[in-house]
This record gives sequence, C-alpha cells and structure tokens, in this order.
Amino acid sequence: MLAYFAYMQTSVGTLMPFLRDELGLSYTVGALHMSALALGMVLAGLVGDRTAALLGRGRVFWGGAIGMALGAVGLMLGGTIAVTIPSALSMGIFGTLLIGSIQATLADHHGTQRTIAFTESNIAASILAALAPLLIGIFQRTGVGWRGALIAGIVLLIGLALVLGQTQIPAVRTSQRERRSQRLPQRFWIAWLVIVLVVSIEWCLTFWGNDFLRKAVGLAPADAATLMGIYFGAIVLGRIAGSRLSRQISDIQLLWGVIGLTIVGFPLFWLGNIPIVNITGLFLMGLGIANLFPLSLAIAVDASDGQTDAASARATLGSGLAILTLPLVLGSAADAVGVRSAFVIVAGLLFVLVGILWLSGRAPLPILTPDS
Repeated sequence: MLAYFAYMQTSVGTLMPFLRDELGLSYTVGALHMSALALGMVLAGLVGDRTAALLGRGRVFWGGAIGMALGAVGLMLGGTIAVTIPSALSMGIFGTLLIGSIQATLADHHGTQRTIAFTESNIAASILAALAPLLIGIFQRTGVGWRGALIAGIVLLIGLALVLGQTQIPAVRTSQRERRSQRLPQRFWIAWLVIVLVVSIEWCLTFWGNDFLRKAVGLAPADAATLMGIYFGAIVLGRIAGSRLSRQISDIQLLWGVIGLTIVGFPLFWLGNIPIVNITGLFLMGLGIANLFPLSLAIAVDASDGQTDAASARATLGSGLAILTLPLVLGSAADAVGVRSAFVIVAGLLFVLVGILWLSGRAPLPILTPDS
C-alpha cells in the first residue's frame, strides 16, 4: 500500500506538464495542483493521530486508499481547474491519512529497527514511483494519454484490496492514547524542521524536474517524462543501499552522507549544458535524495518519546507544508526568470539544511548527534 501511495502521489507531479498543456495553464497555476495536494496533507497531518484514535487505523488505512483513488478519478475527468484542483486536494487528504497509518504501524511494530523498516518499505514505494513517469511517457507516446497511468494505479488498488482486504491493521496502542495530551519534545521539532527541508528539496525536483529537462535542457516532452524515470530508478538503488548501510552506521551519519551525494549531483544537473551531464547529476541526486526522508523520519520518530501516531501525523504535516509552499515558489520564480534560474532555490535549501544539521550537532542539547 505504501507503493500504491507513492505511485499515485508521484503521478500527479509527473503528469502536470501534460495537464498544463491540455488546459492552457501557466507554471504558477499548474503548481496550484501540487499546492492543493500539499494543503490536503497539512489538513490531514493536523488531525491524523486523532482520526486514527477515533476511527481506528484499519478504517483510516482503507478509507485513505479509496479516497485517494476517487481524487484521481476527479483529476482525470475534470476539464477545468475548478474540478482538478479540488481533486488534488482530496488526494492529499486521503493519501496522508493512509501514509500516516502505515508509518505509525511500522514504527510500533519494528521499534528500534524502525530505520531499517522505513528504508526497506520505501524500496517498493520507490519502484512504483519510478514506474509512474515511465508509464506516463509510454501512454503519452502510444496515444492512450497520461490518464492511463492513473487508471493503472486504481487497478493496482483493486488488486491489493482483493489480496489484503482481510488483513488486520494493528490498533493504536493504549500507551499512545494516554500520551495524547503530552507535547512532543524539542528534539522532535528540530528533526521536524529537517523533514520540511528535505521534502522541499525532493519535491522541487520531483515536480519541476520534468519541466527543467524540457525547458532548460531542451528535451522533447515525452523524452523528458521518460528520463525522469532515471531519477526514480536512482531512488530505488539508493534505498536498497540505504537499507543495508542503516544496519552498520547511525542515522545521522548516513544522513550526512546522502546530503553530500545530493550536493555533488545538484550542480551537474542544474548547470550542465550537455544532456548527459544533466542526467548524470539527476541520477546522483536521486541516489542521495532516496534516503533523506526515511532517515529524517526515523530520527523524528525516535525523538518523539514513543508518540508514533502523533510524530507520523506531524511529519506528514511538515511534508505537506513543504510541498504546499516550495514548488509554488519555484514555479512563480520560473514564470519570472526561467526554470533554470529558479532552481537557485534548491541550492538555498541545501545550504540551510547543512546549516541546521551542523548547528544542531554542536548545540548543548543532544538534538541530532551521531548516535541518534
């Protein structure tokens, strides 16, 4: 189900250039779809833990999955932004409820090995996310159109429901119910800020990478959509490597390593004037970005004092805030100065991320240390 979520969420960003062309939208208006999806994440992130406690994780799990599919139907059938933007909002709300229940369940079940669980579970998600741009490119080439990729996602959900429909989803633990009135500790909120930054970086590239390859590198639309599959393929490889490395080194040490790899790849992708250089940078960034979110999530959950449902909900809230603001800011900048120049925003995010990690590691409080 995590793979289903990743596939549907990634499809929204990848298909947006085709929807923009179809409806005659600007960069900024196109970005409003992702902002709507992100706003749904924010809204659900505010109440996700309470919803799980009230309705039970099982209902939230399947209700979120079905609601996300219904939102995709609206995105496919809506011929105007009056329909497509609310549909993206719906996908954000229900998708976040789904992912929140998944993350909290994994954290409770695997305990101190949650980092390994997060990275390994995200391998399947990465594979399906990598398939999304490939299928969109293939369907667009063959005349079926980008809608075929969303239909494939709905078919996947039907298949999963038939196979997994009777599986019991663990309930919220009684100890967590008793802690609901407690505040999450300061360490968690520092890690939460890291989540906001890494998700901002990931989604600026996910949402605008296709357009960058088209407008700045000069690739044909279908080729750009297909080559984004290299980025998502690199994420798969990165998470496979991350799941092994997380057994040997600490979360924060591994986080520093993947940030370094992202920093190496970014100038090649951003400033390269030959497509092979840009694609090489895109691949290296994918390897690094692969583990930014799983590692920062694991650090945040570890810092939550056992409040896994609350930590998961606030993590998705942070992700939603990042997706709500940064792709829209980058899109607005692209309208004003061009998409290549607008990517200076990503360089700034990387700089701030490194600064936050460095400062938190040196702080008197044990916020993010090598043995986190």
